[in-house]
Amino acid sequence: MSSREIRMPLTEVVAVLQDLNEFVVSLDRLGSCQACGTADEYTVGRFVADWDVARRLARARHFLSVALDGQLSEEEIAEIDALCDQGRFYGTDSAPGRSADRSG
Repeated sequence: MSSREIRMPLTEVVAVLQDLNEFVVSLDRLGSCQACGTADEYTVGRFVADWDVARRLARARHFLSVALDGQLSEEEIAEIDALCDQGRFYGTDSAPGRSADRSG
């Protein structure tokens, strides 16, 4: 990866930062509650559903992708896509503590 700079609309960056800040602070608080025993095993799931975390994170990913697509070459986009595909995903063998076989 080069050290190129990507330009993005400030209002969109701020919206993404607000969402990420809410998620980081809230997940930290949830972790503290779980450590103290005041949150049960379903608390994080309720947070994810009630706060629409999946949709909001997908919106942030879309915003970043659009900004990159508009400013990078196809080769650079392919390199980023390949790097993203190497991530750890829940429900796969690479996710900590989880197996891909969930047949029970």
